Amino acid sequence: MTKYFWCKNCLNMSTRPRISFDERGFCNACQWMEEKKKLDWSKREKKLKEIIENTKKSKKGNYDCLVPVSGGKDGTYVAYQLKEKFKLNILTVTCRPPLEREVGEKNLKSFINQGFEHIHLTPNAKAMRKINRLGFIKKGSPYYGWLVSIFIGVIRIAVKYNIGLVFYGEDGEIEYGGSTQNKENPFFDTKYMVKNYFEGDHKEICTESKLSPQELFYFTINEKEILENNLKLTHYGFFEAWDPYRNYLFSKEKMNFHESDTANVGTFTNFAQNDQAFFALHTYLMYLKFGFGRATQDAGIEIRRGAMTRDQAINLVKIYDNSFPEKFLSLYLDYYKMSKEEFDSVIDSHANKDLFKKIDGKWTPQFEIK
Repeated sequence: MTKYFWCKNCLNMSTRPRISFDERGFCNACQWMEEKKKLDWSKREKKLKEIIENTKKSKKGNYDCLVPVSGGKDGTYVAYQLKEKFKLNILTVTCRPPLEREVGEKNLKSFINQGFEHIHLTPNAKAMRKINRLGFIKKGSPYYGWLVSIFIGVIRIAVKYNIGLVFYGEDGEIEYGGSTQNKENPFFDTKYMVKNYFEGDHKEICTESKLSPQELFYFTINEKEILENNLKLTHYGFFEAWDPYRNYLFSKEKMNFHESDTANVGTFTNFAQNDQAFFALHTYLMYLKFGFGRATQDAGIEIRRGAMTRDQAINLVKIYDNSFPEKFLSLYLDYYKMSKEEFDSVIDSHANKDLFKKIDGKWTPQFEIK
C-alpha cells in the first residue's frame, strides 16, 4: 500500500495530483495562502492594467475581452469587476452544461439581465454525450466533454469575434493544491490546459469517439488560430487575492445570486457549482480515486480563510465526503444510456483499492483522516 498523509494545516491529501508539501507538512495551497498575505497586489493590478492597455491597442474587434460564465459566483464576480472597475467592453460566454439544474439556470438568467452581452454556446449534443460517456468510462470524469469545451469552445468564440484576451476565474492548481509552476506567470497556454485540466492528452478520447472533425469542432484545439489571433489566456485570480466566499457574498448582494435550498451532495455548502447535476458525480469519483471529496475541498477553503478549525473540518469531512448522489442516479443512467449494472461497473473500475474496500455494496474507506 502506498503511504499517504494529510496537510498539517488543511486536509489536502498526498494522493492529490501534483501536490507538494514543505518541511512543516503544509501543502502548496496553504503555502500560497501565506504568500498571498505578503504579496504586493498593487504591482499585480498594475500589470493587469498594462495587459488591458496593450490588448486595447491591438484589438481587432468590438470587445476588449471574453469572460466564461456559468451564472455562478466566481464568473459573475470576475465579469462585474472587469466591466465596472476596469471599464472593459466584455463578452460573456456560457458553454451549456449537460443535466442543467434549475438554480443554475436561474442564476445565469439573473446575471445576463444585469446588462452583460452574452452568448450561450451549445456544442453538438450527441457529440457532447459521446465524449462525456467515454470520459466517464476511460477517465472517471463524468462531464469530460463539457470540461474540454468550456476551454476550447470559449477559445473558438474568442477567435471568431477577434477577441485577444480571455479571463478565467482562479487557477485551481495554485489555489487548491496542484501545480505551482505558473504562480508567477499571468498567462497560461494550451499545453498547461491539457496537462492540468484535461487529465493529460484528450486526443485519445476524441479519436475513440469516431466523431467527424465538424462534430469535434468545440473539442479540438487549433493552435494556428490561437497564434494568428495572438490570443492570451489568463486567470483573474492572478491579479487579485482570490476569495470564493467573498465572491459569493458579492454576487448575492450585487447580482441577485441564489443558493441551493439545501446543502449540495457531498458537502456542507450550498452556494457553489450549482449549474449541473454531474458535479456531484465528479466529486464522488474524485473521492473514490484519491480519498478526498467535495467536503474536503470546501473545508480546506474555510480553513485557509480562517473560518474553520482543522478539527471542525475533519468532523464535516467524515459526514459528507463519502456521499453518492443517489437523487441524480436516474438522470445519469438515462444520459449515459447505461444499465445500473454497467454504471456501477464503471464506478468500481475507478475506485482506489488501496484506499477503499467494497462492503455490502458500498465503497468504504480503509483510512482515517489524521
